[in-house]
Amino acid sequence: MWKSNHATLFALESSAEQAHTVIFGAPYDCTTSFRPGARFAPAAMRSESFGLESYSPYQDRDLFDYAICDAGDLELPFGGPEKALALIEEQAEALFAAGKRPLMLGGEHLVTLAPVRAALRRYPDLCIVHFDAHTDLREEYLGQPLSHATVMRRCHDLVGDGRIFQFGIRSGLREEFRWAQAHTHLQKHNFDGLEQALAAIGDRPVYLTIDLDVLDPSVFPGTGTPEAGGVTFPQLLTAVEKVCAHNVVGCDLVELSPNYDHSGMSTAVACKILRELLLALEK
Repeated sequence: MWKSNHATLFALESSAEQAHTVIFGAPYDCTTSFRPGARFAPAAMRSESFGLESYSPYQDRDLFDYAICDAGDLELPFGGPEKALALIEEQAEALFAAGKRPLMLGGEHLVTLAPVRAALRRYPDLCIVHFDAHTDLREEYLGQPLSHATVMRRCHDLVGDGRIFQFGIRSGLREEFRWAQAHTHLQKHNFDGLEQALAAIGDRPVYLTIDLDVLDPSVFPGTGTPEAGGVTFPQLLTAVEKVCAHNVVGCDLVELSPNYDHSGMSTAVACKILRELLLALEK
């Protein structure tokens, strides 16, 4: 009898039934406003992860000490986002119903809206922690209310004031920053105030969304909308660990566009952040 060989992130082999955290890819980027290509991120990360160790010297933990499942990528249609979002939401809803914690790999940032919708049905007091270079608070972009430039505004439509906490933001319309002053907690440029925000959240359930362009492009050039002045890799890891010490019920990594970094460095950085995120969640 032969042994089948299916590529998974970090060669993780646990089944969805065994695992508490289940990873799945949402390879969609049809509303990307500048440089498309985020749809290729989950497959690139799966391939690149074989060059990285499962052990973290940052946390003194190893992925193989935990049951973590890589469920592969969804098949998502091109064109308008409604159908793709519905399919992602269905996947997230099934995982929540099974008592699992979904960890989604985008894809562009609009895909975050789908698991947030699913999470809210199970956790009506959900709070959102958002790491990003961009506000993502536009009411519409080129007449389209569903866009990676509007995703946090659509999430606000669901959760309301005071439940979205944004960090690292350094790009957006003046109107977005002014709107945020009244409706979200927004920290420009860095993670200052993160501990206070987490104290305010307390034991409430958290959805963590990490747009990888929160990193400075000198560290992470492989993204569709790079913005100078970002955070460092160690700063992001520290922030991730702080959030994961709280009640994180779902999370995502989005906006890696691997083809804009031919060195592969950005994909390797994304994989390392994923490893640290997984281990921090399993604590």
